[in-house]
Amino acid sequence: GGYTTLACLAFKDVFKAGASHYGVSDLCALAADTHKFESRYLDTLIGPYPQEKAKYDQRSPINAVDAIRCPVAFFQGMEDKIVPPNQAEMMFDALKAKGLPTALVLFDGEQHGFRQAANIQRSLDGEHQFFAKVFGWDVPVEKEIVVMGQTARY
Repeated sequence: GGYTTLACLAFKDVFKAGASHYGVSDLCALAADTHKFESRYLDTLIGPYPQEKAKYDQRSPINAVDAIRCPVAFFQGMEDKIVPPNQAEMMFDALKAKGLPTALVLFDGEQHGFRQAANIQRSLDGEHQFFAKVFGWDVPVEKEIVVMGQTARY
């Protein structure tokens, strides 16, 4: 998932690039912001919030941006109530400010997990384009989906 990608990039130095699909970057913000159905989910994984706030801070990739050393792309549904779009936006902004290659692709009408066939295809093509740019692969591109350092919206 997206959190796993971001956590691996923030807390380990193993990968050369990453793509986050609707990933959590700030666990405290998620605890305050998320869909009511998911609101106590993190309590079972991390501990009750705000009593365990220190753990939430420690495990939030947004608080370890300085440790991320590779390009990251973000793919996010604008109607995601489980992991709100601000999670991807804040991480994108932080990595961009740091000077890392990054891209944010937003999808109108999509939630947590893309459902529209065109957007599923667009996100897969966008991820492929991102990795091609990062690793210098020569691949044919019919339509530019990922623009490094910018936000694209579909």
